Amino acid sequence: MLSKLYSAAISGLSAYLIEIEVDIARGLPAVSIVGLPDTAVKESKDRVRTAIKNSGFPYPSGRITINLAPADIKKEGPCFDLAIALGILAAQGKVNPEKLQEYIVLGELNLNGEIKPVKGVLPIAIDIKQMGKSKIILPPANAGEAAIIKEIEVYPLNTLSQTVHFLNGEVTAHPYKLDITKIFNQNRRYDIDFSDVRGQDAAKRALEVAAAGQHNLLMLGPPGSGKTMLAKRLPTLLPDLTLKEALETTKIYSIMGLLQPEKSLIATRPFRAPHHTISDAGLIGGGSTPKPGEISLAHNGVLFLDELPEFHRNVLEVLRQPLEDGYITISRAVRAITYPARFMIVAAMNPCPCGYFGSPHRQCHCTPHQIQRYRAKISGPLLDRIDIHIEVPALRYKQLARDQSREDSATIKKRIASAHKRQKKRFSGDKIDYNSQMNTRQLKKYCPLDKECEGLLKTAIEELNLSARAYHKIIKVSRTIADLAEEENIKKEHLLEAIQYRSLDQEIF
Repeated sequence: MLSKLYSAAISGLSAYLIEIEVDIARGLPAVSIVGLPDTAVKESKDRVRTAIKNSGFPYPSGRITINLAPADIKKEGPCFDLAIALGILAAQGKVNPEKLQEYIVLGELNLNGEIKPVKGVLPIAIDIKQMGKSKIILPPANAGEAAIIKEIEVYPLNTLSQTVHFLNGEVTAHPYKLDITKIFNQNRRYDIDFSDVRGQDAAKRALEVAAAGQHNLLMLGPPGSGKTMLAKRLPTLLPDLTLKEALETTKIYSIMGLLQPEKSLIATRPFRAPHHTISDAGLIGGGSTPKPGEISLAHNGVLFLDELPEFHRNVLEVLRQPLEDGYITISRAVRAITYPARFMIVAAMNPCPCGYFGSPHRQCHCTPHQIQRYRAKISGPLLDRIDIHIEVPALRYKQLARDQSREDSATIKKRIASAHKRQKKRFSGDKIDYNSQMNTRQLKKYCPLDKECEGLLKTAIEELNLSARAYHKIIKVSRTIADLAEEENIKKEHLLEAIQYRSLDQEIF
């Protein structure tokens, strides 16, 4: 008695077909699962046996062999429970084997036969056509993310018994449909807005420049000055996600099991704020079977690092490569997996351990040695990769209580959209979209400086003792400021504002 059916698994951001064979033979009762199963897959035999019995079906008493092919790739997680249970029932003649061949089957089983949600359904739904299939049976909680792909038929079923009756034609089920345009537009709304921020006009301007050119940003100020509040509102200034970008981001969240059933498509820019105790593997991804880290979860969005000097130095240093390349490759003995990691980094820190160095209102209790050691936690190479440094001073009562009209995110976003339009037109022949992505050749082509600007920049570099990377950053930020001003060429005032955003190199560090 042999049965065959199909499931799927994830490798990186791609899916591949899993062929499940179940053989029931005479012998002492035993269950053997082969094909490099992990602990969760091995334990499925107990869940499946109990689920079959509690669903009212007989469980065979012979020797059961379950093969998961390809046998040279490790199988992980409980997503094969439903497929294994159906394979056992099909081998007993309880399920129509021909009907079973048409579907990809996914789902974890409760002991009572209910089907629980699994991770990574969206990448499987995207790649299902390449597997030669067009129909998928899965848990109801995963139906929304799979139905995003219109070309396939999605059948969400609640229990093992319902699935068996459906495959035998005893009950009917209709493919799950989703209005993607409606879902996309509904999920695009933000609950926060820049109009919530009082004061901090200079910081708002810096965030506008950062959003306009996709520049990384560092905010320095005492506790309670509004650094986190400003950072959380930065995604509201960025351009709306395209459907392609939304699918890229949603795939990563699907693999990590972070999608909510009512929000099957991520349509807003992600904002990730990991705690400073995070490990390097938690930040960039890792594990024996590499999983995405925080930088990939922030793909197409913002990664906020609060209390920057409190992060372990080795954790901060691993950011250097993905900041340059826009992706991270995690290598293991068996394979190497690449995850996208194109994000804006926004960091915040205090001027000293207590947070009040240089404050005219609070006394600092830190020694010079403590301050120096605190600031030295951030390396020069990492600081060079942050385009804009700004100070965020503490607000006084009059500034907080003043009830004046403030620009909302939509108004600022219009100016930023205009700057983005100029950049896309400028870089139409290049493989980049924003000023921050320019290389040395493109800087020379698109950012010519007159003699006055060259002299000003030379003085700034010598006085502040800036690196070559900082020199290029200033020019890139100047180009963005000129775009916001709708100027064709970089002028003196644009360069002066950009130099102002690098003053922390000398004053603080």
